[in-house]
Amino acid sequence: MDIIKRIAEYRSQEEKLRWEGTFAEYLEIVREKPYVAQTAHARVYNMIADAGIEEVDGRRRYLFFSDEIFGLDRTLERLVEEYFHSAAKRLDVRKRILLLMGPVSGGKSTIVNLLKRGLEKYSRTERGALYGIKGCPMHEEPLHLIPHELRPEVEKELGVKIEGDLCPYCRLMVEQEYNWRVEEVPVERVLLSESQRVGIGTFSPSDPKSQDIADLTGSIDFSTISEYGSESDPRAYRFDGELNKANRGIMEFQEMLKCDEKFLWNLLSLTQEGNFKAGRFALISADEVIIAHTNEAEYKAFISNKKNEALQSRIIVMPVPYNLRVSEEEKIYQKLIRQSDLGHVHIAPHALMAAAIFSVLTRLKDSKKQGMDLIKKMRLYDGESVEGFKDSDVEELRNEFPEEGMDGIDPRYVINRISSALIRRDTECINALDVLRALKDGLDQHPSITKEEREKYLNYIAMARKEYDELAKKEVQKAFVYSYEESAKTLLENYLDNVEAYCNWTKIRDPLTGEEMDPDEKLMRSIEEQIGISENAKKAFREEILIRISAYARKGKKFDYNSHERLREAIEKKLFADLKDVVKITTSTKTPDENQLKKINEVTARLIDEYGYCPICANELLRYVGSLLNR
Repeated sequence: MDIIKRIAEYRSQEEKLRWEGTFAEYLEIVREKPYVAQTAHARVYNMIADAGIEEVDGRRRYLFFSDEIFGLDRTLERLVEEYFHSAAKRLDVRKRILLLMGPVSGGKSTIVNLLKRGLEKYSRTERGALYGIKGCPMHEEPLHLIPHELRPEVEKELGVKIEGDLCPYCRLMVEQEYNWRVEEVPVERVLLSESQRVGIGTFSPSDPKSQDIADLTGSIDFSTISEYGSESDPRAYRFDGELNKANRGIMEFQEMLKCDEKFLWNLLSLTQEGNFKAGRFALISADEVIIAHTNEAEYKAFISNKKNEALQSRIIVMPVPYNLRVSEEEKIYQKLIRQSDLGHVHIAPHALMAAAIFSVLTRLKDSKKQGMDLIKKMRLYDGESVEGFKDSDVEELRNEFPEEGMDGIDPRYVINRISSALIRRDTECINALDVLRALKDGLDQHPSITKEEREKYLNYIAMARKEYDELAKKEVQKAFVYSYEESAKTLLENYLDNVEAYCNWTKIRDPLTGEEMDPDEKLMRSIEEQIGISENAKKAFREEILIRISAYARKGKKFDYNSHERLREAIEKKLFADLKDVVKITTSTKTPDENQLKKINEVTARLIDEYGYCPICANELLRYVGSLLNR
């Protein structure tokens, strides 16, 4: 790649985006594309919607967040639909500060950063284009040039809504330079950029004694007072506060509730009336999405203070809990590892899953529901089927503890411990046991974990290891089955033939001898017992299978190995049970014979080629599973 050439191409593309004309020309653009005059809230919502929305299990999934945010589908649906969508429709929600409240490393900052970075890119597209008065320090909407008396008929003509007034600087400019000939006022396309302080602002709290309100609202430029003669002359004022510069886009308040109270007072009128007070001027209009974030402890302290009631009523709190789905937690770790310098290290299959199981267990609360434990709850939350529980039970579990997910182990801790394990081992590969060991060793160093919590977390690590043990055994046993799918298919067909004969009170014909035989009860029970089907329940289970086969046949589909989840599990377990002794002998023999060595090499090759292992972790897995089976 020619880097200099690519830079030149990028520069050329940026230049093509620039547009400059008069207000009269801008009106024609609005007439043709009314969306250029949309509010900041509407622009953010349309940015999210334009990226794509999918329906998954009755819930909305927003592709805008899909590569960065995992396991927070419910939170994001609330955020987009209850806040941004409503605000885009000019409902009263747009007059509220959006406060993301949740535990550390839960995704609050990531959500805000995604919105900020996304808005920068969106302003460079056709759909996200916006325009401002040239020279305006606040890049304000040019439609503010239209006098209030004329706005109703202009709104009807253009199909837009006009809100807000000219800032003091533009008012003076239009009066002195153009004598209110607004049609001649120059307008330019605005490209949002946080680095250039255009339409995106960030305010971070610091020492109240040193932090100045000017950080938010701008300040007087004393060097120009002698030139302009008055502090009330807009030309003697620097409109460079974060509220000024964030106009038309997003204003982020980092750790909002750590701010001194006086810094939040300006937000009272900004949210409710869309304006704020700065210097010796009339109220200044601003159109910006105000997003803040804080943790739960600070929020509780904030709402307990009666002095904050006015601000409280102007805040919409959006809880952002930890993810509670193991499969999604694994994706978080994968993302964080990709972003780190650990990207070259091979991580064995299920290593991150073991860590994810531990993390999720620390965040779950014990249910009072009969027969429910944390492992079952974890599986149900992850979309797995658990015998004895239905989809309605999952919703019931979620409603049992609305605050679930607001505490527990954070993803950063897990990644830090994985890093520690890698450095300590000095290897190119890391497995689940290494990860769990590192998590265990790090509990003593965790600053916020009490002695009681430590004991509980050690138990969760033991539970995660138990889950991994089952996965490891299954993985090796799968690899040991030569032409596994074929074996499973043969066993399934045999079972189905017997079930059909049993339910229809018929005989089975031996394909070799042609002899008619009774259904093989021993074979059927050996499969059904693998998934806990009792003697009393066998008839209902077999009839259910037959009904499923008939339903598939009516639709012209073939009932196969993957058509019935529980039956597939039973077939797998039966195959594995038959192979258990072979696995034990082969993996535990210190001096394997030629045949055993061939088998080990075959299995190792299959683990590497089909299951994502490397030579190091494949051999470690075989040794570990051998030790498990010989206990």
